[in-house]
Amino acid sequence: MEKDHNSKIEENKTDKTDTSDINENEKTEEKKKVIPEKKINELEDKLARTLAEMENQRRRFEKEKDDAYEYGGFSFAREALNLIDNLERAKQSLKNDDKLKNTDILQKVIEHLDIINKDLISIFKKNNVEQIEAINKKLDPNFHQAMIEIEDDKKEPGTIIQEIQKGFTLKDRLLRPSLVGVSKKSSSQKTKVINDKKSEENQDI
Repeated sequence: MEKDHNSKIEENKTDKTDTSDINENEKTEEKKKVIPEKKINELEDKLARTLAEMENQRRRFEKEKDDAYEYGGFSFAREALNLIDNLERAKQSLKNDDKLKNTDILQKVIEHLDIINKDLISIFKKNNVEQIEAINKKLDPNFHQAMIEIEDDKKEPGTIIQEIQKGFTLKDRLLRPSLVGVSKKSSSQKTKVINDKKSEENQDI
């Protein structure tokens, strides 16, 4: 009897051990399933980020390539504007020379310089370098730089009435701004405006 009892106890222990082993195996299998899924998700996330970064780099490269093609001559064009400036200075210098004033020689030289200037402007235009319109335009800080204010009651304040140096653009980019003089009301006109306002205020009272 005692032997039978002991054998039953042993069998129960064995059953419990077997059940425990099965549970452990099931948990291990579940872990094995979870771990690969987690790794796959992490890898997919990394892959998506890498592809996004590669796409951003490709776009940056395309933009840089396009800019290099569109604006590759930007520095050259800006330096070339000195030719026009020097021609203009040469003209002014000749015109201010008392020995040459009102002579046929001066007239012919000026005509030749004007032809060269027009040819240069034409070449610039063919390469998308355009002059900025200034005279009689409202001052635009994006394209004009005001150097002086000139009293002029016939023009609205802020109107460009003098161009000191021509400005140019290359396509949609500013090569250099126009240096200009803008109109402002004269002191007498300002006084008149103030007096008119005071008169209107007195009438209202």
